[in-house]
Amino acid sequence: MGVTTYTHEVATSVAAPRMFKALFVDSHNLLPKVIPQTIKSIEIVQGDGGDGCIKKTNYLEDGTLKYGKHKFEVVDIDNLVCKYSLIQGDVMIDKVEIVYYEAKFEVSGNGGCVCKTTCKFHTKGDYALKEEEIKEGVDKAMELFKVVEQYLLANPSVYA
Repeated sequence: MGVTTYTHEVATSVAAPRMFKALFVDSHNLLPKVIPQTIKSIEIVQGDGGDGCIKKTNYLEDGTLKYGKHKFEVVDIDNLVCKYSLIQGDVMIDKVEIVYYEAKFEVSGNGGCVCKTTCKFHTKGDYALKEEEIKEGVDKAMELFKVVEQYLLANPSVYA
């Protein structure tokens, strides 16, 4: 098994607690609402949404992905840190064993924040992830981030 680590930072003018709540605490309610063209539903299949919970994302049937399950090991609302892993699904199922994520939100000077993410891809066998495979996943995550950001900017009372 090989491990490929990728780090990424993105800034937004949305306050850190609002972005954190939208992306991690209440994602099961918000994401299907703001990106219905991609996500059919997100259900909590274990736990209450906090530490140890498992959320299953169901994608629209006309896409290449059908589902993905994420286990949230740490959902630290006070420190704005989330540690979770992709434990099951059809995302690169033939190449990746598990993916570990850590997202940290830091307050920035303009009232917004910076989201720092680290991803560790544990591949099957001796498979080495290609740069374009990682870029494709990052691009999809950034699309989701930008949609949530635009929604929160347009709705300043949500998660305030």
